[in-house]
Amino acid sequence: MKEKNKKMKFRCFGLVCLSLCMVLCHDIYARQHDYKKVVEKLLEQMTLEEKIGQMNQVSFDGLSDELLQRVERGEIGSLLNVTDPKAINVLQKAAEKSKHKIPLIIARDVIHGYKTIFPIPLGQAASFDPVVAEIGARIAAIEASEHGIKWTFAPMIDIARDARWGRIAESLGEDPYLSSLMGEAMVKGFQGNDLIESNSIAACAKHFVGYGAVEGGRDYNSTSVTPYALRNTYLVPFQKAIDAGVLTVMTSFNDNDGIPSSGNEYLLKQVLRKELGFNGLIVSDWNSVGEMITHGFAVDGKDAARLAANAGLDMEMNTELYVKYLKQLVEGGKVSVADIDTSVRYILNIKFRLGLFDNRYLTVSDKSTIYSEEHLRAAKEAALKSAVLLKNSNSTLPLKETQRIAIIGPMADAPYDQLGTWVFDGEADHTITPVRALKNIMEYQDIQYIYEPILQKTTDNDTVDFKKIKQTVENADVVVVFVGEESRLSGEAHSLSDINLIGRQSELLKKVKNIGKPVVAIVMAGRPLTIERDLPYVDALLYCFHPGTMGGPAIWDLLFGWVNPSGKLPVTFVREVGQIPLYYNHNNTGRPAPNYVRTLYDKSDEKQSSVGDVSCYLDSGRAPLFPFGYGLSYSKFDYSDLTLSKNKIGMQDSLTVSVTLKNNSNIDGVEVVQLYVRDLVGSIIRPIKELKGFQRVSIKAGESRVVRFTLCPDDLAFYGINMLCKPEPGQYTVWVGGSSDADLQENFLLE
Repeated sequence: MKEKNKKMKFRCFGLVCLSLCMVLCHDIYARQHDYKKVVEKLLEQMTLEEKIGQMNQVSFDGLSDELLQRVERGEIGSLLNVTDPKAINVLQKAAEKSKHKIPLIIARDVIHGYKTIFPIPLGQAASFDPVVAEIGARIAAIEASEHGIKWTFAPMIDIARDARWGRIAESLGEDPYLSSLMGEAMVKGFQGNDLIESNSIAACAKHFVGYGAVEGGRDYNSTSVTPYALRNTYLVPFQKAIDAGVLTVMTSFNDNDGIPSSGNEYLLKQVLRKELGFNGLIVSDWNSVGEMITHGFAVDGKDAARLAANAGLDMEMNTELYVKYLKQLVEGGKVSVADIDTSVRYILNIKFRLGLFDNRYLTVSDKSTIYSEEHLRAAKEAALKSAVLLKNSNSTLPLKETQRIAIIGPMADAPYDQLGTWVFDGEADHTITPVRALKNIMEYQDIQYIYEPILQKTTDNDTVDFKKIKQTVENADVVVVFVGEESRLSGEAHSLSDINLIGRQSELLKKVKNIGKPVVAIVMAGRPLTIERDLPYVDALLYCFHPGTMGGPAIWDLLFGWVNPSGKLPVTFVREVGQIPLYYNHNNTGRPAPNYVRTLYDKSDEKQSSVGDVSCYLDSGRAPLFPFGYGLSYSKFDYSDLTLSKNKIGMQDSLTVSVTLKNNSNIDGVEVVQLYVRDLVGSIIRPIKELKGFQRVSIKAGESRVVRFTLCPDDLAFYGINMLCKPEPGQYTVWVGGSSDADLQENFLLE
């Protein structure tokens, strides 16, 4: 009987707990779904100063009495760059002492990982796998939220077509379609399935807009983007991110046709709000409001604050001009209270949606997900899929475990540089470099190798150790040379006019090759480098856009053939800097160049003439070094039997495109099958090819597989001469293949 009573008491206790939990959850649920009413009530109660405080984001520089007092007075709405959970709790306690108890939102640049670092975004784009991007962002959110970060300034979805621009590393490449899908995946990964979950963080689509088109590839420079290019190219990924529910958007540093983005009312209110339908928070980039003075667009700080507020910029990052001048501007009739209320409404909405009003404090626990086995496995998988095999003469790769390997080069054991740009929280001690990885492999596999860096850094001009090359290499069967860029050579404010291998790395490759052994080059870099001059001195080349924490083990898996390379280039590789900008989806000219173009050297006996000449460079022709979408495999893939389900479709129809893919080798592999389309005649000139679909297809040795795509008229829509987005009737060409150079094609008519 006593036992029965115990069980009954336990059940009753459980029911009480369950009821309390349900009540609590219901209360939180109700608050989340009624937050708009709460926000309106808050707005009615807030003073103008308190509203302006919510629009103010400042960088954390340590706890101080002054900072805590400002938070208590409601003068700060967001802090960035604080990663200490205890400090965040102290700050949130100060916020709870404020009149309206509005929580802070803590922000941080978590770009391609927090502690567990994934390949740079450009590398992730090389996977042609949105799942890679989503998982990477999800893991970044889980780890960052553990330290109190609830807002990241990613993804960067600027279309980037200039390898000189340092921030191409942070981009998802040159193509709007690929960038859109990868950016959408990142948004979903960061924000999770439910915003109220403790490990969901707000994503930020940046930079609005056209930042990837900066003149000369120089960071912070001007842009001049036509209305058609704006809508058909640069806005495409933003629309996708907005449709995916991105909570915030960041303005860009650049001006667009003379108007800085942070003060561009047309772009923010008309294009972003009305045309794209964005209803979240707009934040400036670091100090970009104040920089409108330097631009020569604003007279002084007060004028800059006026321009930004009237343009619809909701939150100012780090300048504090809103705090200094907005009240005066409102009282002087230069800024409306209605615009202030609109901005604060967006800010409060996000804080409610992220559950900060109900759960602002962090629980500090000994248990941590950071560097978990699951996270490291995912980072390695991303590095595997992101590597691109660009050359493999005489089947130099894969290596055999029995070969004696000489390892040379400054990137072989460079743990911090391997991580790439934007890794404020990445840790070199946790990075597995190729040298470290090989030592781990030696625990279960007898690999004979010798390691001698020769060059200590990629920027090293000291060739004193070149004398060691011969003795390092002479007894080896193959030489693996790790070259590339240090992490500091790419990213924000790291544009370059010369994008050859820096320092004496090209010379190193020549010296090694001259000894007569097979040479495998591994390039780790934050951008596409001009490596044409280096290709004759390597037998195989694997390109790894800074691969992150698990780059080392991934590289050896690929070199030994334990995993077959499958990455494809998300950007065009130029032969020389002078070809920039060169991208696959360019408009045609009235004199397009054929595949083969006679160069300066072929024309040495000709007199000067322009008759019959075409659009190309006399010294470098028309073709890139490697086209967009290119990437080799240890397998050999053949495409055949391209067929269309119809040769004519109406505006309500769809078209099935089929192709046979065969793995004509004895090695299982993965091929990224790519679909391209051209609208032959449009109301404005249309690109010569546009990516409209891709599939990662796993295919066994000797196997054939039919791969199918579906095309709808909406897939062919663009902003034409009337600035309406719609498909236009006419003739179209379809290509399917392994890169943008695919030559298997068919035609169809859209009526």
